[in-house]
Amino acid sequence: MFKRLSEASGRVLSFTFDGQPLEGREGDSLAAALLAGGVGVFRTTVPSDASRGPYCLMGVCFDCLVEVDGVANRQACMIPLREGMCVTPQRRARQLGE
Repeated sequence: MFKRLSEASGRVLSFTFDGQPLEGREGDSLAAALLAGGVGVFRTTVPSDASRGPYCLMGVCFDCLVEVDGVANRQACMIPLREGMCVTPQRRARQLGE
């Protein structure tokens, strides 16, 4: 379970994940904000459709791939949270050229 420290500070930022409104803190990575919001599955694998969520939280494993504002294959652990982000789970295989 992921729990935010009680002394966490920073401006509250609103964003959506799969159409659901969530909030995070300024300075959070997108992955940290999603985990703090109770989201554990960020994508599914191809071809088995297995659920995946953040593993390394430092940009090495690619298990936290999401689509951010229409751009696929983004590592949530490497993206700073921004106000108004529209995030969806990664649901397809990476296409060449992306």
